[in-house]
Amino acid sequence: MAGPNHQLSFERPIYELEARLEKLNAKTESTPEVRTEIRHLRRELVELTKRIYSNLKPWETVEVARHPDRPMTTDYLELVFEGFTELHGDKFFGDDRAMRTGWAKLDAHRVMVVGHQKGKTYKERTACYFGCAHPEGYRKAMAKMKMAAKFHLPVICFIDTPGAYPGIGAEERGQHQVIAESMFEMSRLPTPVVCVVIGEGGSGGALGIGVGDRVAVLENAYYSVISPEGCAGILWKSNAFKEQAAAALKMTSKDLKRLGIIDAVLPEPLGGAHRDHNQMARELKTFFRTCLRELTALPIEQLLEARYQKFRRMGVWLEIPCNEPPPRASDAFGNGQVRIDATVSPAGPAGSPAEGKTSGSQ
Repeated sequence: MAGPNHQLSFERPIYELEARLEKLNAKTESTPEVRTEIRHLRRELVELTKRIYSNLKPWETVEVARHPDRPMTTDYLELVFEGFTELHGDKFFGDDRAMRTGWAKLDAHRVMVVGHQKGKTYKERTACYFGCAHPEGYRKAMAKMKMAAKFHLPVICFIDTPGAYPGIGAEERGQHQVIAESMFEMSRLPTPVVCVVIGEGGSGGALGIGVGDRVAVLENAYYSVISPEGCAGILWKSNAFKEQAAAALKMTSKDLKRLGIIDAVLPEPLGGAHRDHNQMARELKTFFRTCLRELTALPIEQLLEARYQKFRRMGVWLEIPCNEPPPRASDAFGNGQVRIDATVSPAGPAGSPAEGKTSGSQ
């Protein structure tokens, strides 16, 4: 059971039921009546947890994704892989502790693991900047991915960041440019790349290591262009509207799969990954095995072409007749909904608009 400081408000009924169960289990006398009540409460607890977690609101999903007990990259390095050997530094500025890289073994496969790390204690979190990587972190990731490609070894990326570090020093060292370079290099990396969002997938900081042949999101993780608080601050000038922003961003795993942004949603243990690290690790390991079996069988040219087409197919086109004025930006906001009277159609294989139309991507 989670500690009092880590309990989420919507989980309160679950905690109360767990406390009742704990009290009954602590009884020294185990009568038939007590055993019957324990069995009844266990069934009730399972049903209650299923009901709550199957109806999470987008903001509640964000709260689960940020849970301090949720397994992080370092947890999966111990539970999923063997023989992890960490590699440090970007050979340019320094070693960013918010980005971990190194060799590891997954069954018969030698792989390069790259992942954000938030830290667990306050000391670790400050050293890792709460998972917000600097330019040297992305340069380190790029260098290690290229090394993996040199030796024809797959790359596995764990994404868990609220966003890239926004400080002055990071910007002076080319934060925006190095993220763009990382995305570009990953798009043409001649080796299989598998990416999984295990917690927060925030903005360019997540995209910087998020271009892969397979991209998955854990059931209660999120992947978004901006945090709900940041979105609320821009649109409504107050983070009091963070719940509305979370709903408008379509950032949950269900929305992402429906919109074609990700390839798979990985189910979490009942009540979230923070309740059972081992079960979540087993699910991830099975997913990695399947991906590596499929991707390593493909010729490199076919792998790269499929990766390119995968990202070109994302999004929709707004097709507007040439004799009509384009929609005004001022019509887009107010209640958080976009109102545009236009034909919406999926992008083609190369993302090209229909002939005789003026098109723009969204």
